[in-house]
Amino acid sequence: MSSPVTITDSQFEAEVVQSETPVLAYFWANWCGPCRLVSPSIDWAASEYADRLKVVKLEVDANPDTVKAYKVEGVPALRFFKDGQLVESREGAITKPKLGELIDSVVH
Repeated sequence: MSSPVTITDSQFEAEVVQSETPVLAYFWANWCGPCRLVSPSIDWAASEYADRLKVVKLEVDANPDTVKAYKVEGVPALRFFKDGQLVESREGAITKPKLGELIDSVVH
């Protein structure tokens, strides 16, 4: 079973942009109520799609450079990367079924 990898600004390039596997970057905050609702779905995605998707978590307050670079304006936020490119962005809470649909559209 895989789980999300917690990363920082300094690891973003190597873990996400240079990844040969599609990546879901999950931006969250300790003080964010909706993040607490979405986090179990992120854990599920890391496990369910472990063979074809890398899932990373970035805490927004501690990683302002990446937050600014990828225009994260609210949390929870999702950023999907494929071949080093940002291919999909979502802000706000998302249900597990919708997250599955979104992942399927990116990693098909």
